[in-house]
Amino acid sequence: MTVEGMYHEESIEIAAPAESIYDLVSDLARMGEWSPENRGGEWLDGGTGNIGDRFEGHNKIGEREWSVVAQVTAAERGREFQFVTGDPAEPFVRWTYRLAGSSPTTVTEVWDVEQLPPTLAKLTPEQLAGRAAAVRQAMAETLAGIKATAEG
Repeated sequence: MTVEGMYHEESIEIAAPAESIYDLVSDLARMGEWSPENRGGEWLDGGTGNIGDRFEGHNKIGEREWSVVAQVTAAERGREFQFVTGDPAEPFVRWTYRLAGSSPTTVTEVWDVEQLPPTLAKLTPEQLAGRAAAVRQAMAETLAGIKATAEG
């Protein structure tokens, strides 16, 4: 169940094969090149991006920095890459990259807060709305950056 106001999908068309775009969106270290918030990440326990693999992602907004452990819940090259934070059975947040077609490929990024993580649970409704707006903007910037790289 999604927390009200905490769901967003953003799509972009990219003139590149779906498989090469998948390789970009599943490359944790490179995500920091495109996202204004994410600073990259690394696989834990020898993971490589398969379902069940875990990674630690690093983020920064202004002066606030934090890291979070996430687990891959979908990994189908050329079609979908998805991960969650928290317990995969009852996640806090689910991030999905869906790919449709191939050159051009429609890339859809989905942010779905299924339940508020402890850090967001402390926020007022106004602060949550601000967080949602910031995520929407960051998603658009991230997809534009991925597009520039994939088409470059």
